Amino acid sequence: MRATRRTTVRTPNDLLELVGVELGVSAPQVVTQGQVDQFADVTGDHQWIHVDVERARSGPFGTTVVHGFLTLSLVPRLLADILEVQTFSMGVNYGLDRVRFVKPLPPGVEIQGVATLVSAAPIPAPTAGGAAGVQAKASVAVEFVDGSQPCCVAEILFRYYD
Repeated sequence: MRATRRTTVRTPNDLLELVGVELGVSAPQVVTQGQVDQFADVTGDHQWIHVDVERARSGPFGTTVVHGFLTLSLVPRLLADILEVQTFSMGVNYGLDRVRFVKPLPPGVEIQGVATLVSAAPIPAPTAGGAAGVQAKASVAVEFVDGSQPCCVAEILFRYYD
């Protein structure tokens, strides 16, 4: 397990100085089979490799596996554990540039996020009279705690407004 580490900046503009820097490592997290089942209900993806524990034992992974998109949905949460911007009016998840589901994640296995700031640039105010801000991109690897091997790697774009 990597030691948890967090970067704290005062304002969104402080991100401009951190491009290329590893921002830190999140606290360990676990996705449970119950969460997988709930995600299946919400998305309608009841593929047996995710929800049928008995059948999955004899399947290709020997267990159920977490939906890739459930793993991906944890990226903003992991990043929030790694990066704190103290003063801003609004934060927005802006999108993704690249996502890979590198290795299946079984429920109950500890994971943690590792993030590096890839880019950061000033952006204009979204509306007349609104606050300007910074758009940033972080590469987040969702790694297995027991070996630092990733199960998911994503480049997430986010915006903080002053």
